[in-house]
Amino acid sequence: MILAVDVDYDNNHGFAAGVGFENWTDEFITSSFTSYIEQVSDYIPGQFYKRELPCILKLLTEHNLAPATIVIDGYVYLDGSSSPGLGKYLYDALQYRVKIIGVAKKPFLGVTAEHEIVRGASKRPLYVTCAGEPLNIAKQRVVSMHGVHRIPTVLKKVDQLCRNNHRGK
Repeated sequence: MILAVDVDYDNNHGFAAGVGFENWTDEFITSSFTSYIEQVSDYIPGQFYKRELPCILKLLTEHNLAPATIVIDGYVYLDGSSSPGLGKYLYDALQYRVKIIGVAKKPFLGVTAEHEIVRGASKRPLYVTCAGEPLNIAKQRVVSMHGVHRIPTVLKKVDQLCRNNHRGK
């Protein structure tokens, strides 16, 4: 299973969501999961992972998930290759057993054009970083994901699941 995850939060509470799918080109998800987090860390500039990582780990543990690959909304490496971001911390926490692909909407200082992909008719790139997977393969996988717009269908679905369920809490 491939698992796309997202986290939403307000003040002290968090909500993690995940959607499972089998193939990179799938339009439809095969499963969905949500977890409520009672207490999240305060946002600390440059240490975003401290807020989101515990939420993702709770989602994985609470639902006994063991995906082959996890797609996160964000960076694995903040500079594309060595400065750890949320995805790298997740990769380490999972003891390098799960491939992590980060898909970010905004550029981060140091991320080169090598990490850019363009989907659909959009002129704005997405930025792909990864751990456990060669960059060229990770980029191909994200480009191949279903949807004619910049953001793949499955990533839109996990974002909506996260936001809609969190706001309903």
